[in-house]
Amino acid sequence: MTSASSRYNRIEVPEERPEARTHDFREVLHSYTREEAVLEAQRCLQCDLPFCVEACPITQDCRGYIGLIADGQFDEAARLTLVANPLSTTLCKVCYHYCEDACVMKGRGTPIAIRHLKRAALEFGDSHRMYVPSAPKHQRVAVIGAGPAGLMAAWELGIRGYGVTVFEKQVAVGGQAGAIPHYRMPNHELLVDLQRFRNFDITFVEGKAAGVDFTPQSLLQEGYRAVFIAIGASAAKNPGIPGETLPGVIPALDYLYDVNQGRPVVLGEKIVVVGGGDVAVDAVRTSRRLAPHAQVTMAYRRTRAESPAGEEEIRETEPEGVEFRWLLSPLRILGTDHVRGIVFGRMELGPPDASGRRAIRPVEGATETIDCDTVIVAIGEQADLTGFPPELQLSIGHKGWPEGSRPDTMTAVDGVFAAGGRSVVHAMAAGTRAAEGIDAYLARKDGRAVTPRPDPFGEGDPPPWFPKGYSGPVWRP
Repeated sequence: MTSASSRYNRIEVPEERPEARTHDFREVLHSYTREEAVLEAQRCLQCDLPFCVEACPITQDCRGYIGLIADGQFDEAARLTLVANPLSTTLCKVCYHYCEDACVMKGRGTPIAIRHLKRAALEFGDSHRMYVPSAPKHQRVAVIGAGPAGLMAAWELGIRGYGVTVFEKQVAVGGQAGAIPHYRMPNHELLVDLQRFRNFDITFVEGKAAGVDFTPQSLLQEGYRAVFIAIGASAAKNPGIPGETLPGVIPALDYLYDVNQGRPVVLGEKIVVVGGGDVAVDAVRTSRRLAPHAQVTMAYRRTRAESPAGEEEIRETEPEGVEFRWLLSPLRILGTDHVRGIVFGRMELGPPDASGRRAIRPVEGATETIDCDTVIVAIGEQADLTGFPPELQLSIGHKGWPEGSRPDTMTAVDGVFAAGGRSVVHAMAAGTRAAEGIDAYLARKDGRAVTPRPDPFGEGDPPPWFPKGYSGPVWRP
């Protein structure tokens, strides 16, 4: 067991040196050794009230797998991780680790490295188990969108014995996870996760777009018993300023997708990324790697403290040669046939608004022009609802995804459901809610009882949904 003096200090996560990693897309963060993982896990207090679990949108029993790692039981830790999280290999690289923000050790030193311990569980434990479906129900459900919400719903339904067809407009599954740079996720993790799905009756249909090739109602007419809309928010928001259509202005998500797919991208020598979230940070770090001699700047209208990007992401970016400019809001993009610069208005922080976040307001008459030949826009995304019938009466979540108006995520059309979330793991939670709603809906129609999620490995009774001491979630969708 760790000593009291070392309990408050995290075992350092191995990290590629900044001077080496910015020349290519090698992975920045590396794995713990088995011994390091055990020592880090032994820092955990094993709280009676698991704040870490309550902060997790999918109620991953992180306290449980950390305790198993502390005892050297990596096989058991891997099983406990996978029993509630079918995208574990992906999340151990890219999850925003809300669990760590809630860890009581954060108030005394550094939080337990929960995400990295999940990675250790999978790398040192038996993570090659295959999921096992229940007896087939001989009913098929359509899922529109192969991102985290759609994949989670497909898993939940597959465990319960449903057949699932997942329609994806891109030529690869993953949704926005497909835009995550390879220095964070080297490209095979999602495929590793999907290998565990192979015993399910799940069919992926790629290159087919809702509203173009089909509608939710047409899928019901084809015989699907229910439809889940899980398209997320993948269409870029425009800043709404003069010059935004000039050559050299690039939507950030399109840019990141193109890079990951190996498609050519054209960058200049002075690159400005507008935005302050994780997509913006991914864009500046990717630009630094593709154009190592370019000047790369990220400009955001608030301060670092208000930036929605993860602190870990910003910390990793700072030594990579990116300039951060805070309290700048774009006013217009300069140029005639190509970008030549961007004019910003200076902002200042005001008192907190109704949400508790400090409001921003322009400094009267204060502007600043930054010379540039490339502007990458990362100010948020919205759903592309082109071709979706208005009778669905879709609501729009606060980050732009479509969702149903009923508590079970059903839309105004009977049998059509919709949901999404603001991060990979929140989207997974939305997929679970939708799958539970679909299962309950079909059970009512068929006159059968609703049962809990069975053991995904077909080895016994359903595992407990909540670990001992859990009192309720502390997150919002």
